[in-house]
Amino acid sequence: MAAPKPRTTRSRSHRDVPDLEKMDGAYSWDALEWTKIEAVPRSVSRVNFDCLLQAEQVIAEGYGVVLVNTDEAGTLFVTNFRLLFLSEGTMDVIALGTIPLAAIDKFNKIVVKTNSVSRQSEKSSSSRRLLQVIGKDMRIIVFGFRPRTKQRRKVYDALLKCMKPARIWDLYAFKSGPSKYSNTDPKLRLLNEYFRLLGKGSLRASMGMIEDGSFTLSNELWRITDINSSYTLCQTYPFALVVPKHISDAEILQASTFRARCRLPVVSWCNPGTGAVLARSSQPLVGLMMNMRSNTDEKLVAALCSYLVSVQGPSRRKLYIADARPRKNALANGAMGGGSESSSNYFQSEIVFFGIDNIHAMRESLTRLREYLDTHGEKSSDGMSSFLRHGGWTWGGGNLSSMSASVSTLGDSGWLIHVQSVLAGSAWIAARVALEKATVLVHCSDGWDRTTQLVSLASLLLDPYYRTIAGFQALVEKDWLAFGHPFSDRSGMPTISGSGNMPYELSRQSSTGSFSTSPMRQPSGSFTSPASSPPPSQTSNNCSPIFLQWVDCVSQLLRMYPFAFEFSSAFLVDLLDCMLSCRFGNFLCNCEKERQQCAVSEVCGCIWAYLADLRASEGSSHVHYNLFYDPTKHEGPLLPPAAALAPTLWPQFHLRWACPKESQAGELEVRCRKMAIKFSEMQKEKEIAERKTQEMTAAMESIKSELQNEKQLSVSARNIAKSANKECEAIKRAIQSLGCKVQVSSNGYCTVDIEGDLMKSNQKNRPASRRASHRSLPSSEDNDLSLSITVTEDDVPKDSPSHVCEALCPLRTHDKACRWPDAGCAHLGSQFIGLKANFDAFDQLSIYDGYFKPE
Repeated sequence: MAAPKPRTTRSRSHRDVPDLEKMDGAYSWDALEWTKIEAVPRSVSRVNFDCLLQAEQVIAEGYGVVLVNTDEAGTLFVTNFRLLFLSEGTMDVIALGTIPLAAIDKFNKIVVKTNSVSRQSEKSSSSRRLLQVIGKDMRIIVFGFRPRTKQRRKVYDALLKCMKPARIWDLYAFKSGPSKYSNTDPKLRLLNEYFRLLGKGSLRASMGMIEDGSFTLSNELWRITDINSSYTLCQTYPFALVVPKHISDAEILQASTFRARCRLPVVSWCNPGTGAVLARSSQPLVGLMMNMRSNTDEKLVAALCSYLVSVQGPSRRKLYIADARPRKNALANGAMGGGSESSSNYFQSEIVFFGIDNIHAMRESLTRLREYLDTHGEKSSDGMSSFLRHGGWTWGGGNLSSMSASVSTLGDSGWLIHVQSVLAGSAWIAARVALEKATVLVHCSDGWDRTTQLVSLASLLLDPYYRTIAGFQALVEKDWLAFGHPFSDRSGMPTISGSGNMPYELSRQSSTGSFSTSPMRQPSGSFTSPASSPPPSQTSNNCSPIFLQWVDCVSQLLRMYPFAFEFSSAFLVDLLDCMLSCRFGNFLCNCEKERQQCAVSEVCGCIWAYLADLRASEGSSHVHYNLFYDPTKHEGPLLPPAAALAPTLWPQFHLRWACPKESQAGELEVRCRKMAIKFSEMQKEKEIAERKTQEMTAAMESIKSELQNEKQLSVSARNIAKSANKECEAIKRAIQSLGCKVQVSSNGYCTVDIEGDLMKSNQKNRPASRRASHRSLPSSEDNDLSLSITVTEDDVPKDSPSHVCEALCPLRTHDKACRWPDAGCAHLGSQFIGLKANFDAFDQLSIYDGYFKPE
């Protein structure tokens, strides 16, 4: 489980501890002179450190404690949530020696006598005071205490008091409160899953629906009923149930009396396309003679088998009744009123027994597996490596028969066989539903242990949605929490005994559980029996790792189909750690009704919100996500063949304490995850670069558009300039045709020079009546382009007028005759000196067309 967020409290330096309480972790047990160490009292109130969680308080402590598994010295604290072990000097949390109190299966005191040599070379007898802690998470840890300090007694008494409190309200989950890990009501999430199964996934449940009962929706085959809204029909079923549409609530109520604990057959999963159904219930109450029947129960089960439409026409769907128990166990239950169905009473049905053992067999199997791992692991509870035990080798010192015997110990535990039985039964159920479109009714004795394992695992195989993180949460909340798997009983936690207005009456559970009868392995010395063992009457016998076994089965499927699951093995490990620690309220109590009475969803934190918060910190690169997940590879059901169902040890969970190096996913997956993180970073950099490229492209397009506009303006200006130039040339030719000389200056002005003698001679020879009157040209200061026309005498030719006309007037008549006075002439007697005009002024000149040659 990921490290929790530390509190902002100040830690106490280990330098404050006196030298008598310090111990080097490198010392061996035989080198320590335990009798020379004196006890130094400590005050718990003075201890403050940063690793405490919210509302976590220190109850007891022990200094100079040695973790025998790794031979590390440190300080041991008992809080109201966990057993906390901090290393010597650095005060770092040692993960192996830190375990939640709820995850402790059992603990006991052990005294081992050893012979040591004193400084005077005289042999003396001393004893080791040890505390053995056995966890539900596959670890066995041993702490060594200094003699004559009474520290072990204080730690032991604190564990007795805090590990399994008498009242459920004393659990840490209720003390810490919801904090930031609050979530919505689980009833809403259950209704949303029901809506999805009925093909109405677009609808979202609300508290208003629950209050007014408007959640009772239906389709053509199934409906949601609220008959159990007050838990009067069945106290261990959820408030809403999916049943056949044509079965009335009265018939449902009557059919419930024929099933153990009123857990009648209901729909757990259905295929909206094919109409195939996966149903669950408890055993029928057929009695000792197996001759009891119920018409309403038979009608209800028959209604689960809707008609199957095929090419040959509608036909009755096949019904399989899967009994998870061995056949002999089912017959034995008949003596207590239970039993199994008869295929003759249920139309077109077939009864199948899976032979899965009960909760007691599973508990003993896990115990043997835990002892096997502790014996043959790298870090054992006796502090000795498995390579140095039994004459140098854990495999019998090279003796072949001893090697075979130790290897077979794993098989003797039976754990992998039980896992394979659950996997095979679930695969068989999924194949019947997927391939035959049949209806499968699953039950065991009470319908909340083996039934839940088979139904939920078969649903995981059938529905790809359940193989996502969100779908997996919906699956656990529906089949495990809502349908009443007794988590408190299976984990040995206190729960509510009774109902009504007395929710505070709690059943007293065992304080320590049952201790292991086998002696602890020691390299030397003699074993002394455990101290302070509880009486047999206080030992609980309902604890069993049923949910742990199911998660183990899921990990086996994840190993077989690495592309089919969105979540990783690390997600499953963290889920199990949270469940075993009882830090959150989701897995407290035995059913939905009890959790509602305790207001768990309001008072306690939510495990799903906590796991989602962990994933939010790193996004898709978090270890909870499967690197190889590809939903397109397995869009349909997973149907593993029997040959592929051979399980192996789950390294990330089974081996993480005994073989920490081998428990890792492997160097390949680590490198793949690093590559995925680097790829994610490169993807982000790529997105940033693409955004910058888009911005630059947009800027370039804008600049290009501006350049196009400028180009158009330039072309327009050039066209205007060409037009103006043409006009200037025309004016220049026109003035030159008058015998004037045109000179254009740089500032835009031009000078026209005309000889004065010619003008004077023309004035003398020309009659006054025929002189052309001068027309003054309008002058405007607003005109842009203006002309300066100056008449000089030097530029007027001194030849005869006809010579002048012949030379200067190209538009004369064909007979070279002058058109004066009908048109202007160079012999005009006026001199235009200093005349300023613009182009518009020339348009106002009275120039006849006769001056220009015809085209």
